[in-house]
Amino acid sequence: MSQFFQIHPESPQQRLINQAVEIINNGGVVIYPTDCAYALGCHLGDKRALERIKKIRQLNDKHNFTLVCRDLSEISIYAKVENTNYRLLKAHTPGAFTFILKATSEVPRRLLHPKRRTIGIRIPNNPIALALTETLGEPIMSTSLIMPGDETPLMDPYEMRQLLQNQVDLIIDGGYCGLEATSVINLVEEVPEVIRQGAGDITSFS
Repeated sequence: MSQFFQIHPESPQQRLINQAVEIINNGGVVIYPTDCAYALGCHLGDKRALERIKKIRQLNDKHNFTLVCRDLSEISIYAKVENTNYRLLKAHTPGAFTFILKATSEVPRRLLHPKRRTIGIRIPNNPIALALTETLGEPIMSTSLIMPGDETPLMDPYEMRQLLQNQVDLIIDGGYCGLEATSVINLVEEVPEVIRQGAGDITSFS
């Protein structure tokens, strides 16, 4: 049976954030809000938790997971960032974007694209997500909370509780946070490429 925390969307209670981070550090799978939709997350080094997330979403090994980071300096630990890309990242974070970058050796191989050795990185504009990553001290391994057969993420924490209370360790109710996925921007090549248009304004990249 999962725990259920109601956390203030603008002023997260640090006591509850600390408890959520403890659950993540102990191998837990959590549902938490971002600036686009709710996400499933776990510790980036926890293989068992990752397998649980794959089972919930019925994902194969080719699915690209995202590292949700707290700031730009953390991104540079896990991804190779050229100067031109750094300026783009600085201008568009925090925000509703996922950036595809070449991964560094700090990223566990099981999270990488098997052929291209790339990783998705984002900094969400959401106080709860940022408080979690700040307290955790490292990125959260994440994927959108889209159930098998659905095209859009779940949005009601009480529905999540009904469906997934026996499959996750914590559900964070952080209020409504949208239904649209992030815009995905590939920064691996010299010219940025828009992979998916979502909530983030892509005019700077197109």
